[in-house]
Amino acid sequence: MPLCYVLDENLSWAALRNAIQQHNAAGVNPVDFVCVGDPPDLPRGAHDPVVLLWAERAGRVLVSLDKNTLPGHLAAHLLVGHHSPGVFLVRRSSTIPQVLSHLVLVAHAGDPLVYADRVDYIP
Repeated sequence: MPLCYVLDENLSWAALRNAIQQHNAAGVNPVDFVCVGDPPDLPRGAHDPVVLLWAERAGRVLVSLDKNTLPGHLAAHLLVGHHSPGVFLVRRSSTIPQVLSHLVLVAHAGDPLVYADRVDYIP
């Protein structure tokens, strides 16, 4: 089963969202994603702990640029007994094609257990 993602609103997600939609239109290895603000129970402006809880319930890996506070929020989330499908932190030097390629590859060839309850940097 492919990994699913939730894109944090701190990403330049309009460009990434468009790139994923164009990729998905080709019909090969589509990427299942939502953006913070898309689901009614995950409004824009939601704080990291709320996004982590939502991602846990939805079974989605959180993709974000927030390397400053998100690792600490994930640690606190795990400390109280919660789990996470994982957090992917995008390096600021990454290009949209690099991020898209990584998300596609990991979604379809990655092992979800490898990413659970941890932070990984991409690409």
